Amino acid sequence: MSDTGLDVAAGPAPVPPKPSQDRWLSRLLRERSVRVAAVGWVAANALVVAVGSGGLPFDWPTLPGRAASERLVETNLALLEVFALMGVVYLLTRRRAAPDLAARAPRRVVARRETVALLAYGVLGLIGGFFLARSFGWHPFGLHLAGTLYGTHQHVEPAEAVVWAAYNLIVYAVAPLIFFRRRYSATALNLTSTNRGNDALVMVVVLLIESVVQVLALKPAILDLSTRQLALGVPLTFVLYLAGAVLPAMVFIYAILVPRYLRLTGSTATTVILAGLTYTLLHLWDAWTVFNSPRSAVLSVIFLLFTYFGPGMIKAVLTVRTGNAWVHVLAYHALAPHTLGDTTHMVEVFDIR
Repeated sequence: MSDTGLDVAAGPAPVPPKPSQDRWLSRLLRERSVRVAAVGWVAANALVVAVGSGGLPFDWPTLPGRAASERLVETNLALLEVFALMGVVYLLTRRRAAPDLAARAPRRVVARRETVALLAYGVLGLIGGFFLARSFGWHPFGLHLAGTLYGTHQHVEPAEAVVWAAYNLIVYAVAPLIFFRRRYSATALNLTSTNRGNDALVMVVVLLIESVVQVLALKPAILDLSTRQLALGVPLTFVLYLAGAVLPAMVFIYAILVPRYLRLTGSTATTVILAGLTYTLLHLWDAWTVFNSPRSAVLSVIFLLFTYFGPGMIKAVLTVRTGNAWVHVLAYHALAPHTLGDTTHMVEVFDIR
């Protein structure tokens, strides 16, 4: 004891850790949306085991002879890769000032009204795409052209590909952008960069990783094309999918909806999950889906989620971490997977020899 009566040897009393010092995983798991998503994913896996043992009803030329159990393994490995990419994006962006996307959205009452209206508009776009395409005898228009990613044994006409791209570009990109650009700045719509150097770094690193994964895991047939087919097919695929899939998703979800999701929920995790679900919804009419029986319908919905939920989330993470909706366009969409995976399909559609 000292003359003051204090126990100097004991040292200062330990300071309880602040809530902000909790482990990030614990904080994440406390989010209700994360727990619901995790339970839903496990339940979807269980449903496939329960009703998919007799075989999957899908026509997937690029995945011939896959049993349900094999697809489940591939699907869950793909989700793990998405989580790994999220970690890479975090590491690449951890030293930059975090963009405040919620502040880019309007006040809550306006954000709620705009979100509901835009989602309803998106559903109408899907309905319109269904009837327009069917009136020409084509596959219904969703965010992907028939044969995208999985291939198809059905005939896809060049006119179908061009009209699909034009329809999606106008409905999901041009029209919403014109409407919202009159009311909000380019920055408020995540269309400008606050750190071009870091944005470029994220794009290059994520693109390289995803390209390597695509080549090693999927062995895309683009590697078997001739020089002429590559010279014509690669730019054609890039332009058509940029118009028909990439820009529509970028504007509709990542430029407009993501800031509003963040404003309404106050949660980055919930925003990322909602973006993944919205991205899945816009692929409802994928040509491989089958809705001719309850079993096929259940499996179709589940595999839509398995295919698009993870990619939709990583696109949201890229946007939330950079504040720039353009980053995901080159990092994880236009080049890999689409140009890398779908050039062969476009070569077939346009009969490029």
